[in-house]
Amino acid sequence: MTYVINQAGAPLMPCSDCKARHLLKSNRADIVDLTPFTIRLRFAVSDITEPVTLGVDAGYSHIGLSASTEDRVLFECEHTTRQDIVNLLEARRSLRRSRRNRRTRYRAPRFDNRVHSKNKGWLAPSIEARIGEHLTLVAFVHSILPVTETVVETAAFDIQKIRNPEIEGTGYQQGDQMGFWNVREYVLWRDNHKCRHCNGRSKDSVLEVHHLVQRKDGGSDRPKNLITLCRTCHHDYHEGKFSLDKPNRGFRAETFMGVMRWAVYERLKALYGNVRMTFGYITKNTRITHGLDKSHAVDARCIAGHPDAGSDKFVYQSRKVRCHNRQIHKLTILKGGIRKANQCPRMMFGFGLNDIVKADGRLGYIHGRRSSGSFDVRTLSGEVISHGISYKKLMLVEHGKIYTRRRTSSPA
Repeated sequence: MTYVINQAGAPLMPCSDCKARHLLKSNRADIVDLTPFTIRLRFAVSDITEPVTLGVDAGYSHIGLSASTEDRVLFECEHTTRQDIVNLLEARRSLRRSRRNRRTRYRAPRFDNRVHSKNKGWLAPSIEARIGEHLTLVAFVHSILPVTETVVETAAFDIQKIRNPEIEGTGYQQGDQMGFWNVREYVLWRDNHKCRHCNGRSKDSVLEVHHLVQRKDGGSDRPKNLITLCRTCHHDYHEGKFSLDKPNRGFRAETFMGVMRWAVYERLKALYGNVRMTFGYITKNTRITHGLDKSHAVDARCIAGHPDAGSDKFVYQSRKVRCHNRQIHKLTILKGGIRKANQCPRMMFGFGLNDIVKADGRLGYIHGRRSSGSFDVRTLSGEVISHGISYKKLMLVEHGKIYTRRRTSSPA
């Protein structure tokens, strides 16, 4: 189907591809977007629409969207969120801290980002980024379809109950660290003030607390992720002379959902008004009752309340990528104390990052480019089409869209 907007930019009900082709050939409509294909009418029409419900399967790494009426699916999308924000924030913090040890420009201290100056309701940047992705996707669907109601799935996770199923009552107030001044003191006591690797054989009396999973990789400051090492073993570990067993997976995704769920719901309600929530167990029961396959798009369809709606031929897949690299210079210092610029022009030979192109007969997007004119082209899933194809062999399809579509295999 083709998505339609009127002369003022307001969305209308989509039309068939055949009707859109006639409108374009008769010069009564213009193309707005290629993915998904959207046209704008050049004549006035009455805004006759049907009730359209948008289901949002909120998530940590994937987001499912499904806009449907009672009898047909109008739009379905599975979105992959960014996973590099924590690493980028950690790298930025390391670079800023290292300025005191190298000769560089002076950056005056900023006090507006301290804890005491943060507004009420402040959330971490990594959480804000994912909330922003949810809002952007919902706003995009509202721009191509006349959505009348939005339904968001929220989930509340009891992290302590997941770790210890037998916890109850006052047990929530009596954690492992009860009675200790801080986490470090508890970890040293738990390990009997001995190095867990050499057990005191190194004769090093200086003990340090080591993170098994680093913060930039998702590790926390909980005792489960901490271990006592002497200074000698700690240094040898970071030199790669031995390895340590990693703890079981963390609960970052569950913690994120617990923090994010109300923020997304409240912000959508403030923007669109007709927003309501549902819960994961209702979605699962609906999907199983109607015999549907498990996927983010199908879950979103069940959240919208139209599991029996006729499925669209295609499910769109999108991925959020970094928009701009804010690091001005590379870290390597060239001869004469010159630092090479880390930022390149937005457009190069008529192409930019994340542009959809056709290369060697296949559709992909530009993952990297060089000043020599060779481009790194890949598919949305990361498959390499060409590591260094010339710009002369590329055909531009659309600027700056990380979208593709695949045929759906789930039954109606």
